[in-house]
Amino acid sequence: MKNALKKILKLKILVFSIIFASSAMAVDFSGKRVEWIVPFGEGGGSGKWAQFYAPWLSDALPGKPTVLIKYMPGAGSTKGANYFADRAKPDGLTILGTSGSTQFPYLLNDRRVKYEYKDWHVVLATATGGAAYVSPKLGVKSIEELSKLKGVKLLYGSQGATSLDLVPLLAFEILGLDVQPVFGMKGRSAGRLAFERGETNIDYQTSFAYISKVVPLVKEGKAVPIMSWGALDADGNLVRDPNFPDLPTPADAYKMIHGKAPSGPAWEAWMTFFTAGFPAQKMVFLPKGTSREIIDTYTEAFNKIFNHPDFPAKSKKRLGTYPQLTGAGAALNLKQATTVSDSSKAWVQNWLKDRFGVNLKK
Repeated sequence: MKNALKKILKLKILVFSIIFASSAMAVDFSGKRVEWIVPFGEGGGSGKWAQFYAPWLSDALPGKPTVLIKYMPGAGSTKGANYFADRAKPDGLTILGTSGSTQFPYLLNDRRVKYEYKDWHVVLATATGGAAYVSPKLGVKSIEELSKLKGVKLLYGSQGATSLDLVPLLAFEILGLDVQPVFGMKGRSAGRLAFERGETNIDYQTSFAYISKVVPLVKEGKAVPIMSWGALDADGNLVRDPNFPDLPTPADAYKMIHGKAPSGPAWEAWMTFFTAGFPAQKMVFLPKGTSREIIDTYTEAFNKIFNHPDFPAKSKKRLGTYPQLTGAGAALNLKQATTVSDSSKAWVQNWLKDRFGVNLKK
């Protein structure tokens, strides 16, 4: 009797597996168009990231649909995220590419947020970093002269204090730099262009945009790199970003200026939000209600991309050497990116109110 029950159970599992596989294979985007919403301007890190992945995704999805990027900047990326949450249909034809600037307003209870990460299905998580640089007109010629910036008025083009710019703005303050943000930028690309026009004299870009847009400026003598935000090692410690090994982390820079390691609630808050904002800074989501078959189809497509023999070299050149994850790995990164301690959240909320007059407490 037991053997008979085992055979029946095995048969049911086999039938279920066949049905599941057939359903997944039935997803076909032939002749369709996938709209990839990027809630930022075209020239920033998120735009570069989406531009890199779009043709790969088009080739990897069944039916090879056209993948078109729709840029929707505004309100620190909440405009595009809210649009996706409200309008996207669960048919696999609309995906959202987020950034830390989408995560931070959510984490800080920003009133503009009308979306819920728990409603969405993550199918790609990309880690990244970032690097800050200044105008050579400030007289700083190398990293070793970073202390010369103390007491100098610095202007920074910002998307908003609750966006991913929270990481550089807080780092600048911890270092004791007199940085005055110019709010209202539609994305990091707008901040970079303001720097190039001479309207600001300090800027930062995420790694994707820094590699493609800022490195040429550095080579031309139009920008001087001063630090990167770093990376996390296997134990969660802040270390130098392997893509920018010559650039100090904010902790290194603090030691260069103040002669000791940073500590205290401000530093703890910085580490908390850096961790939330960069190890899984950019993610691709499918909307609420999307079927398991479509979710699995996207997961399989990204796995296919990762396993392509040309992907490692091309992604390293465009994106740097950062983890690219899908499936369970992406889900774990999403949890890390949307979880911060109550103490750090409260500290940042108070800092934003005192420093910039931003009141987020409901």
